[in-house]
Amino acid sequence: MTANGKGMQVWQFSEMAYHPAWPHLEDTYRVTVPSRLFDPKVGADLYHRYLDEWALCDELGINIMTNEHHATATCADSVCTIPMAILARETKKVRLLALGMPIGNRNDPIRVAEEYSMIDVISRGRVEMGFVKGVPFEISPANTNPAELMDRFWEAHDLILKAMTSHDGPFNWEGTHFHYRSVNVWPRPYQQPHPPVWMPVGSEGSAIEAAARGITIGVLNTGWVRTPSIFAAYRESAREAGREPAPDKLAYMALIGVGDTRAEGWRRADQILGYSRTSGIVSPQFMNPAGYVSAEVSAQMLKVGAAAGARATRVQTRDGRPINARTMTVEEAIDAGLVFAGTPDDVFEQIRAFHTHVGGFGHLLMMGQGGTIDHEDTVANLTLFSKEVLPRLAELG
Repeated sequence: MTANGKGMQVWQFSEMAYHPAWPHLEDTYRVTVPSRLFDPKVGADLYHRYLDEWALCDELGINIMTNEHHATATCADSVCTIPMAILARETKKVRLLALGMPIGNRNDPIRVAEEYSMIDVISRGRVEMGFVKGVPFEISPANTNPAELMDRFWEAHDLILKAMTSHDGPFNWEGTHFHYRSVNVWPRPYQQPHPPVWMPVGSEGSAIEAAARGITIGVLNTGWVRTPSIFAAYRESAREAGREPAPDKLAYMALIGVGDTRAEGWRRADQILGYSRTSGIVSPQFMNPAGYVSAEVSAQMLKVGAAAGARATRVQTRDGRPINARTMTVEEAIDAGLVFAGTPDDVFEQIRAFHTHVGGFGHLLMMGQGGTIDHEDTVANLTLFSKEVLPRLAELG
């Protein structure tokens, strides 16, 4: 199976972390971290390394996924369309997904439409565009109102699609949050009417909204316990909207470590888990800005021990036992459904069991690089997955 073939589609994901800063950090990895900890010479080497790993995916038949975060040492990709633009030229076959662009926190949706459209043309129609709500930690750097975030998100979403699909000259937009006297996006996208739209979701409510609009969803870190109900809510909502919920509308992200031996696969997964162990470490005042989630959800978070504690223990094993994302072992992460690791046979069987448990999905978002895993291990991880696991995923299509 190739990246453009039948069966399950696989996407390689990396946050392009600047892990050399991590030993200097304790209480927060985000928002207030001084940029003097970023050495541009080291950063340049890391950027080129990460781009090389993504470019290799074109040979391996693995699609490419980028994302962006801001003011953080856990993700040095602060503009997801920059690596996408580079890879649009460097690759020829695989599809390019950004999951994605925090349009509720961006002040210029038309610029987003222009960026995605231009990259879609350069890649000759291989772009998939993701729109994200964004993590609560980035409300402060963006200086946005968290209570208005989803209203801004959906207005930006509608404006971007209208801009991409209006081909007869300028139109005027006078919305609640955005105002444009003359919208006229050049170039128009290669794919018609526009590239496929994705969004990550973490709840049944968000899945229902996405399904009603025909948007592909990706679930991240929801694991064995939370994923089935999210997928079920999407399927039910899609049917109510008159759409048959095909598997290619559902995506699941997992950290993946493959080795010639189980120990080698677990060692790689343990290093990649640096992503999960650090991404939620942030000063408590940035964890849950007022209005970011509903009053009901905020109350529930407080009941289990304040916002920081809630985020640290949202992960559960398959029997419902909470585990701490900052300290979890590979064995715990496999049990939770966040990690697939071991030999190629181990990894395939874990994916198959999870696929059956959640009722199926058409996309596997593979974090094959993360944390402190080095270039050589990343290349070996991706190559072994491509040769020994990827062909077998056609059985799950």
